[in-house]
Amino acid sequence: MIGAELLSPQTLVVGWLIYVPVLAWAAWRAPWVELFTDSRRQHLLFGTVLALFMLWLVRRDFDTGVSYHFIGMTAVTLLLDWPLAMLGGLIAQLALVLLGRQDMVALGVNGVLLVLLPVLVTECCAILVERAQPRNLFVYIFCSGFLAAALSALLCLLLGLGLLWYDGVFAMPYWLSDFIGYLWLIIFPEAFINGMVISALVVFSPEWLETFNRTRYLSAPWKDDDKS
Repeated sequence: MIGAELLSPQTLVVGWLIYVPVLAWAAWRAPWVELFTDSRRQHLLFGTVLALFMLWLVRRDFDTGVSYHFIGMTAVTLLLDWPLAMLGGLIAQLALVLLGRQDMVALGVNGVLLVLLPVLVTECCAILVERAQPRNLFVYIFCSGFLAAALSALLCLLLGLGLLWYDGVFAMPYWLSDFIGYLWLIIFPEAFINGMVISALVVFSPEWLETFNRTRYLSAPWKDDDKS
């Protein structure tokens, strides 16, 4: 998460111009009828937003204005699907703003980094997995959970550093050339947390996952006699 004082006014405006249309599209595509009529989906949405808010509160704030915390949006996207995941991430951000833990001005940029980018990466991975139509359950867990979360964390870090470098307001540390060695300390825990959550949901409550094809993954394996 990046403080508003570290970003130029142009970057803040661009962040809002990207984030707001995507939020409007997500609100348009959200299954409002199913959400209002299905109490289970309501509980999943509210519980996910609360869990995401609590996860983002557990963070390390640096004096420079940059904060580090786990993202968790990969599991949220697989659980709610991308429209509700985008709106749930917005609600969690607004809660942080009300607590004074995030700058309202920088909500657009942070929304692109922490919400839009992970949701986009996770949705692309889920689409690719669904097109391949694997029958192995671990393909879904690894590609849609572990791999998507790792890619999301990597791209979020690189894009965030790129914005800070481009604006020139943030003084880059002298050890930035050694940053590649620290990437694993950030990427692997993010992948592990999201993958662990998805694995637990697949085992105990697969019906909660909107992107999980229970018919294909949990059906009995084919036999040679079934193919004839």
